[in-house]
Amino acid sequence: MEWQQLEHFQVVAKLQHMTRAAELLSISQPALSRSVANLEAELGVPLFDRRGRQIELNEYGRRFVLRVDRAMREIRDGVEELRSGLDEDSGEISFSFLKSLGLSEVPAMLNAFLQQAPRIRFRLFQHATNVMLDQLEANEVDLALSSMTETRKHIEWNALWEEEIYACVPAGHRLSGREAVSIRELGEERWISVKRGYGLRTITDRLFEQARIAPDIVLEGEEVVTVAGFVSAGLGVSLLPALPSVQADNLVRLRVEESECRRVIGLAWKKDRTLSPAAERFRRFVFEAAEARRDRFVER
Repeated sequence: MEWQQLEHFQVVAKLQHMTRAAELLSISQPALSRSVANLEAELGVPLFDRRGRQIELNEYGRRFVLRVDRAMREIRDGVEELRSGLDEDSGEISFSFLKSLGLSEVPAMLNAFLQQAPRIRFRLFQHATNVMLDQLEANEVDLALSSMTETRKHIEWNALWEEEIYACVPAGHRLSGREAVSIRELGEERWISVKRGYGLRTITDRLFEQARIAPDIVLEGEEVVTVAGFVSAGLGVSLLPALPSVQADNLVRLRVEESECRRVIGLAWKKDRTLSPAAERFRRFVFEAAEARRDRFVER
């Protein structure tokens, strides 16, 4: 069964007139008749009742044309979808990122990008780093923006920028008047942390291990903003990146003396997956924006 046979049948079924159908298809009437007859022979049933020169869809034809119309429509839609996917000015990008980056970094990034490509649409996800890498491996997202704390065989990373991580203590805390503290000085405190699987938790666990302390983690959250709120309420201390858009009352931010108290934010994608032109354009944009950001930092 060939595409051309189905196309011929579809036109004849619509017009129910061989001569007019042949004219519309720009083929000879005998050639069209043979095409329809070959299709009927392959199916094993007649699709038309023939009365002299008159033809009319029979019960088999009426059933089959519904399926053919649906199949042809799906194929044409699929072809159009593929063609539109080749346009870097349109299409859809699936993008996953850390919740803490959704406060200012990602909104600013998407705002700048969509000014250049307003027809592109995004599907957005916010997850822990390990979940984002799972999504990439399962081809559920195109790109992920996260802290670079985990390596996987099929995932490619590109570092974008670094962020300092600070010790956060409640106002009035015994160390709140200090400019800087060490991890060991906070060893006996009650700790509040994000849950395991988040890059920030991986970094803090590594710092605890290097300082040879076993922290008393009393509360775990999924969002940096929530953790900051708990610290502000006097429930414990934490290690958090600077969040300019979040002004937590009663929270004091202190520099940490350990130089490793930083996180690297990077863009990740699956190595062997071909990105759509739209996703590739966004990846280039993110790299270029990060390069411009580094240049501005060097100038300062």
